[in-house]
Amino acid sequence: MSIASRRHYGLKQAPRAWYERLTQFLVDNNYTRGSVDKTLFIKRDNDELFIAQIYVDDIVFGSTNNTKVQQFVDVMSLEFEMSLVGERYFLGLQIRQMHDGIFITQAKYAKNLVKKFGLEKAKHCDTPMSTTLKLSKDASVGLCARYQADPKESHLSSVKRIIRYVNGTSNYGIWYSFDTNASLVGFSDADWAGNCDDRKSTSGGCFFLGNNLVSWFCKKQNSISLSTAEAEYIAAGSGCTQLLWMKQMLVDYGFNQGTLTLFVIT
Repeated sequence: MSIASRRHYGLKQAPRAWYERLTQFLVDNNYTRGSVDKTLFIKRDNDELFIAQIYVDDIVFGSTNNTKVQQFVDVMSLEFEMSLVGERYFLGLQIRQMHDGIFITQAKYAKNLVKKFGLEKAKHCDTPMSTTLKLSKDASVGLCARYQADPKESHLSSVKRIIRYVNGTSNYGIWYSFDTNASLVGFSDADWAGNCDDRKSTSGGCFFLGNNLVSWFCKKQNSISLSTAEAEYIAAGSGCTQLLWMKQMLVDYGFNQGTLTLFVIT
């Protein structure tokens, strides 16, 4: 996998113009546009697959054939001004490929974060947040971010705990095994009335392709649930929406799914 970038500055419409220009170039070169994600472009040659994903003015691309990757780089370099970012580091990620899978971690980024706040020697925490403490406007990273406009001492203490947790888990990562299957399955859960300020619940979910974790979410629900069953139902609905979207995405990659399974944790 490689990252290519072509920067545009100045006009606000420049990224759109760049996207349209790049899209037309890829389509003219026999790339097929994704049916669900319109920033995904796929090219098949017999059993070989090439994928290019556009993120505003960046491109992430890869292939089952390394020769195809180099050919893509050569063609794109002739048509556009491009700069390649290393294959092993992207957005703080370290990617290690082994004979039986791929291990992805953010160890370098995590250690720099801990060092920035001078907590290298602080005692490690087993969890990012206390299981008993409930934050509120006057008293997980996403939870603390809700109060960043007017933080209190309790919020600062919680953020420090998160960093101490990061310090103890900086070498943790995600393992993607080659020995797996293409069955898509999801899990959903809800924290009923977990917010002390508005009594709203939080939906959570994670999704596996075979043995490998490929997506997850954690989001506060828009409405107030009157029971744990209602909160779980809303979370399950969000999980089903994500599963259906992923099912449609996998069709573009050549993987067809049958009946999908969502496990609701109660």
